[in-house]
Amino acid sequence: MNTFRTKELLQELEAITATNLKVIEDHATVLSTEQLNWKKDHSSWSILEILAHLNEYALYYNEVISRRIDKTRFREPRQTFISSPLGRSAWISMKLGNARNVKRKLRSPRIYNPSFNKEILLDNSVSTFLESQKELLNIIRKAANVSLRKVRIPISISKLIRLRLGDALMFVIYHNERHVQQVLNNISNKNFPKNSSEA
Repeated sequence: MNTFRTKELLQELEAITATNLKVIEDHATVLSTEQLNWKKDHSSWSILEILAHLNEYALYYNEVISRRIDKTRFREPRQTFISSPLGRSAWISMKLGNARNVKRKLRSPRIYNPSFNKEILLDNSVSTFLESQKELLNIIRKAANVSLRKVRIPISISKLIRLRLGDALMFVIYHNERHVQQVLNNISNKNFPKNSSEA
């Protein structure tokens, strides 16, 4: 069982989201088309594919979380949040290791996987990601006014399975952080194209 101080948890999630936003703003907006589409190998994702993947998740989670917060009757925030076993399993699988490494690789559902679902690949994936993270910052701030335990969020792959709001926010934000680190890993790869003059 994981217990968090609600205020500190939301501050951490807001800080991670602000960092994710700044990293992509600072690094991805200056890249050329060649750089955005570069892959280290056939099975890897390009930066454009990574952001398309995150945007597709944001399209679902930003909307459903915001709606659930707006409509909930549980408007008494608690000082502490207790993660459920299911919720902890969800977000711990996404959380980066202490060395900012991916501890375990996970297979993305085909609908969210740009290798299979080419329709999610858009030219404006970078700007869409930045907008979605600004929305997420507002959602985190709204979450401070409701119960992180009582508000339940249906997960994207099964509406029958619901996570506590606190667990859902950790899942989404650690998932974002995981893939933003993947963007940085692409950029720092020794074979990454160096010329961004086309940007």
